[in-house]
Amino acid sequence: MNEKKILFADDDPEIREVLRLLLSGEGYEVVEAASGAEVLSKLDDTVDLVILDVMMPGMSGYAVCSEIRKQSTVPVLFLTAKSQDQDKAVGFSAGGDDYLVKPFSYTELVSRVKAMLRRYCVYGAKSAEQQSGVIRCCGNIEIDTAQNIVRRDGQEVPLTDTEYRILHLLASNQKKVFSVQNIYESIWDEPYFYTSNNTVMVHIRNIRRKLGDDPQNSHTIRTVWGKGYRIE
Repeated sequence: MNEKKILFADDDPEIREVLRLLLSGEGYEVVEAASGAEVLSKLDDTVDLVILDVMMPGMSGYAVCSEIRKQSTVPVLFLTAKSQDQDKAVGFSAGGDDYLVKPFSYTELVSRVKAMLRRYCVYGAKSAEQQSGVIRCCGNIEIDTAQNIVRRDGQEVPLTDTEYRILHLLASNQKKVFSVQNIYESIWDEPYFYTSNNTVMVHIRNIRRKLGDDPQNSHTIRTVWGKGYRIE
């Protein structure tokens, strides 16, 4: 397996040094950036994961993530001291895939990194061995499982890797109701806690928005009140 490349951004040189040593010690190639602009200048198709501090000079991590999403579906992990649910919601709305709050244990960081890379490089957009086929849902939505892309009325919808996998999970089991816990444990591959509810709900909202659904009357991902979500 090729060495995975991680692009890590933080304006604190000491934190960058610690993370570089930690991640390189795990066998990853680490590219450092001290600002959002530097992240965007160093991002290319060889990057497998981006780790962003939120509070950086010039551009916040949220703004950087939004710019990344205009050109790439590479997974983004926010690493930040901002711990409120509304902060996480902003991060996910910007296109982030996961959120780790400082202070954090190095064991937890490495576990998150490995899980995100496994999903992206083995099961996600960079997998070299994809099953060929198209899943159709709601008439005008199709999921191309060969290329891991979603189209609406023939036009590609720019979903993140996490958003794609949530939609694929639901569309592969149409009419089955998935609870928030089902979705979280299937997609994030880690134990569910009540605080995970908001994480799933923000991603569902993002998917609906990108698919052009009316937030009050979604025709793609339906809410089954008190139970979860399903695609009909």
